[in-house]
Amino acid sequence: GYFDQGVKQCRFSSKDLQDIELIDSYVFNKAEYVRFNSTVGKYVGYTEHGVKNAEAWNKGPVLAQELGELERYCKQHAPIAY
Repeated sequence: GYFDQGVKQCRFSSKDLQDIELIDSYVFNKAEYVRFNSTVGKYVGYTEHGVKNAEAWNKGPVLAQELGELERYCKQHAPIAY
Protein backbone atom coordinates (compact mmCIF):
# COMPACT_ATOMS: atom_id res chain seq x y z
CA GLY A 1 0.00 0.00 0.00
CA TYR A 2 0.81 3.65 -0.20
CA PHE A 3 0.80 6.34 2.45
CA ASP A 4 -0.41 9.82 1.42
CA GLN A 5 -0.82 12.60 3.97
CA GLY A 6 -1.39 16.35 4.14
CA VAL A 7 -0.48 18.27 7.29
CA LYS A 8 -1.54 21.86 7.89
CA GLN A 9 0.02 23.65 10.88
CA CYS A 10 -0.43 27.11 12.33
CA ARG A 11 2.61 28.06 14.39
CA PHE A 12 2.70 31.04 16.75
CA SER A 13 4.30 31.94 20.04
CA SER A 14 2.43 35.01 21.24
CA LYS A 15 -1.19 35.94 21.83
CA ASP A 16 -1.06 38.96 19.48
CA LEU A 17 -0.46 36.57 16.52
CA GLN A 18 2.11 38.87 14.86
CA ASP A 19 4.47 35.94 14.33
CA ILE A 20 1.87 33.43 13.10
CA GLU A 21 3.07 31.10 10.35
CA LEU A 22 1.20 28.61 8.17
CA ILE A 23 2.96 25.40 7.15
CA ASP A 24 1.17 23.11 4.69
CA SER A 25 3.11 19.88 4.03
CA TYR A 26 2.42 17.07 1.57
CA VAL A 27 3.82 13.63 2.38
CA PHE A 28 3.97 10.46 0.29
CA ASN A 29 5.27 7.21 1.80
CA LYS A 30 6.52 9.11 4.87
CA ALA A 31 8.68 11.52 2.81
CA GLU A 32 7.69 15.17 2.56
CA TYR A 33 7.78 16.15 -1.09
CA VAL A 34 6.37 19.69 -1.14
CA ARG A 35 5.65 22.38 1.46
CA PHE A 36 4.00 25.78 1.59
CA ASN A 37 5.39 28.17 4.19
CA SER A 38 3.63 31.52 4.62
CA THR A 39 6.88 33.14 5.73
CA VAL A 40 8.54 32.12 2.44
CA GLY A 41 5.31 32.91 0.55
CA LYS A 42 5.46 30.04 -1.92
CA TYR A 43 5.61 26.27 -2.32
CA VAL A 44 9.01 24.56 -2.15
CA GLY A 45 9.61 21.07 -3.53
CA TYR A 46 11.93 18.56 -1.86
CA THR A 47 11.82 15.75 -4.41
CA GLU A 48 11.71 15.66 -8.21
CA HIS A 49 7.93 15.26 -8.10
CA GLY A 50 7.64 17.95 -5.41
CA VAL A 51 9.66 20.47 -7.43
CA LYS A 52 7.34 19.97 -10.41
CA ASN A 53 4.27 20.42 -8.21
CA ALA A 54 5.73 23.51 -6.53
CA GLU A 55 6.51 25.14 -9.88
CA ALA A 56 2.96 24.54 -11.15
CA TRP A 57 1.25 25.58 -7.92
CA ASN A 58 3.32 28.77 -7.58
CA LYS A 59 2.14 29.93 -11.03
CA GLY A 60 -1.57 29.27 -10.69
CA PRO A 61 -4.55 30.01 -8.46
CA VAL A 62 -3.42 27.42 -5.89
CA LEU A 63 -0.83 29.86 -4.48
CA ALA A 64 -3.38 32.67 -4.10
CA GLN A 65 -5.74 30.33 -2.26
CA GLU A 66 -2.96 29.12 0.06
CA LEU A 67 -1.91 32.69 0.87
CA GLY A 68 -5.47 33.37 2.01
CA GLU A 69 -5.42 30.39 4.38
CA LEU A 70 -3.23 32.27 6.88
CA GLU A 71 -6.03 34.82 7.41
CA ARG A 72 -8.98 32.48 6.93
CA TYR A 73 -7.78 29.46 8.87
CA CYS A 74 -4.88 30.28 11.18
CA LYS A 75 -5.75 33.73 12.46
CA GLN A 76 -9.38 32.78 13.00
CA HIS A 77 -8.66 29.57 14.95
CA ALA A 78 -5.44 30.48 16.80
CA PRO A 79 -7.10 32.51 19.58
CA ILE A 80 -9.25 29.47 20.40
CA ALA A 81 -6.20 27.22 20.63
CA TYR A 82 -4.16 29.79 22.55
